[in-house]
Amino acid sequence: MTGVVVDEGAPSADSSRRKFLVGVTTALSAVGAVGVATPFLASWKPSAKAKAAGAPVKVDISKILPGEQIRAEWRGKPVFVLRRTPEMLESLKATTDRVADPRSEKPQQPSYATNEVRSINPEIAVLVGICTHLGCSPQFRPEVGVADLGNDWLGGYFCPCHGSSFDLAGRVYKSVPAPTNLVVPPHSYESDNVLIIGIDEESV
Repeated sequence: MTGVVVDEGAPSADSSRRKFLVGVTTALSAVGAVGVATPFLASWKPSAKAKAAGAPVKVDISKILPGEQIRAEWRGKPVFVLRRTPEMLESLKATTDRVADPRSEKPQQPSYATNEVRSINPEIAVLVGICTHLGCSPQFRPEVGVADLGNDWLGGYFCPCHGSSFDLAGRVYKSVPAPTNLVVPPHSYESDNVLIIGIDEESV
């Protein structure tokens, strides 16, 4: 009998060390699992490279009011999405004789957009916002009869760099530097309110 009292409930040094190592191992395993899961989950999202290569872009068009336009981006290019009013659509008939390619005979659009309105849905125009002259970005000028564009201006797009102009379907006017209509990108509709830029109607 030595007089030393041993507390059976107190952890020994080995027991404490064992618990510490188990805790550290568990923590490291959890961190490792997160590290593996993160790249896996990220792989479901299109990369910047994929977007630049032309990954489809979804656009919510439900909040675009009649006569308003928003800009989207596809393949690093601006895309104009315009909700045309009945008056805007009517103006396209008045510009038919003033534009260089009224029937869109040059291949600046998919086959399903080879029509007077150059779109699937007449109300919605989808146009690459790059002038076909030297690549500037035209301004959206929906006003009718503005002084700097002439009293006979019926609304459309004007490129201030060199004076090219286009109607509200992106059809180029005669006798301007731009040689062709604005490009209509491939597009389709997921629903009435969701436009997909980059996927052809035939592919849906």
